[in-house]
Amino acid sequence: MDNSIDIIQTKSEKTNDIVQTTTTEQPPSPTPNPETISTIHEILFVSFMCLSQILTQAAVAQTLNTSIHVSETFNVATKPGEISWFSAAFSMTVGTFILISGRLGDMYGYKKLYMIGYIWFGIMSLLCGFAGLTTSPVFFDTMRALQGIGPAIMMPNSLALIGSFYPESMKKNLCMAAIGAVAPGGFVLGALFSGLFDMKTGWTWTFWVCGMVSIGAGLLSFFVIPKNVGHRSSDQGWRSFDFGGSILGVSGLVLINFAFNQGPNVGWKTPYVYVLLIVGFLCLPAFYFVEKRVTNPLVPPEVLKGDTGFVLGCIAAGWSCFGIWIFYQFRWALLVDNNNPVIAAVTNIPNAFAGIVAAATTAILLTKLPSAVVMFIAMIFFLVGIVLMGTRPVGQIYWTQKFFSVIIQSIGMDMSFPAGCILLSQAFPPGQQGIAGSLVATFVNYSISIGLGLAGTVEYYTTKDMEPGLDTTIHGMRNAFYMGMGLAGLGVVVSAVFMVIQLLNRKNSGASEKVEETSTDNDSSV
Repeated sequence: MDNSIDIIQTKSEKTNDIVQTTTTEQPPSPTPNPETISTIHEILFVSFMCLSQILTQAAVAQTLNTSIHVSETFNVATKPGEISWFSAAFSMTVGTFILISGRLGDMYGYKKLYMIGYIWFGIMSLLCGFAGLTTSPVFFDTMRALQGIGPAIMMPNSLALIGSFYPESMKKNLCMAAIGAVAPGGFVLGALFSGLFDMKTGWTWTFWVCGMVSIGAGLLSFFVIPKNVGHRSSDQGWRSFDFGGSILGVSGLVLINFAFNQGPNVGWKTPYVYVLLIVGFLCLPAFYFVEKRVTNPLVPPEVLKGDTGFVLGCIAAGWSCFGIWIFYQFRWALLVDNNNPVIAAVTNIPNAFAGIVAAATTAILLTKLPSAVVMFIAMIFFLVGIVLMGTRPVGQIYWTQKFFSVIIQSIGMDMSFPAGCILLSQAFPPGQQGIAGSLVATFVNYSISIGLGLAGTVEYYTTKDMEPGLDTTIHGMRNAFYMGMGLAGLGVVVSAVFMVIQLLNRKNSGASEKVEETSTDNDSSV
């Protein structure tokens, strides 16, 4: 009897040892790793990570310089609120579902989620094109919203792949900056090809070609991304997933965003608009309450405090301003300057070059200056860029205010995005790089959509009692630009507070270190 008990205890101890070994086992190293990867393979790997940003920004542009013909297809050419939905629907889901996909990447592997995002994006892009064969704007908006889920999966997992593959180094900072640097170039490429397809074969082809490219890239990425990149949580399964937080967080963000963008269409007095807005805002404190109590929160509440909270606040203000700037800049080019879609895209080419320089400079500046100073500079660029565009006189040539606005605004973009990515990547452990990437991308894309809703509301209520015509359109666009200036100004204020606090903290910590050194010297002399 005693022998059998000893045998059972021995087996139990062995089982416990096996379980303990399994839970504490380190994830396998990437193959190849950063030291052994070939130059060509590394270039391809980083290029594919950048491609997710390029395709995301190209998709934003798909309905901007083609908005006239797209709106004519769906018989909403005289409804600015409906037209803004073509872009807002995409940005809404990109900014919302990123929260979930970042966590799923941490659970099941960044490479797997990255590939799924590409395939989803490709299929939904094809369906967006087929929606153009109908006359239903609601169906097209729905397809655009579903299309946005693809980049929502791709973006945080591409950032997480970079964040977990490279150790903290200048190379990692440069790779993060590269993902931000290609954003303006991706937008310009999307605008150029959308304009060409719109003029030559029809706007639907911009979605069909995008879909085919995305599916092909998703399949090729299997061979390009090194094996075993990224940490997978020890508890593999849905039991570790934060269902309550996911439902409350996504519901709150979607309802608030829908209300802000639908308000300009049907008026804020319409009951379902403000009811959905109230319900959306009620979901957010409930989301915070749940996140404080679950074991594996979707967004750890502590990350919204301190430096990361200030960084995300700056990004929200700056990128909501950018959403207004980019949408109304194209509307102005098409309706006031009478540019065709291709010329409207060509005027944004300086974006691409300025963005590359700004992103590379940011990676270096973050090693020399406090992060708050870099973010403050970015907010200044956002403000100056939209002021130049919003005060531009009718009929003014491109090479004065608009040219400089295009360059300055892109610098704001490509200083704030890589700065946010680098700072949050440093703030999170290797096993939570998906959450780090998802937070930055969430604030960027969600802010673009909210900015459009706010600007659309201002445009609607400042022109609803005026006679339709070009003067009314210009008046409404001016007021929308003023809304963007206010948001950019808010970003400057938040970043200035952030900068003062960070500099004071550094000064105080430096003084305390000096006192400690002095006391140590005195002790040693005694």
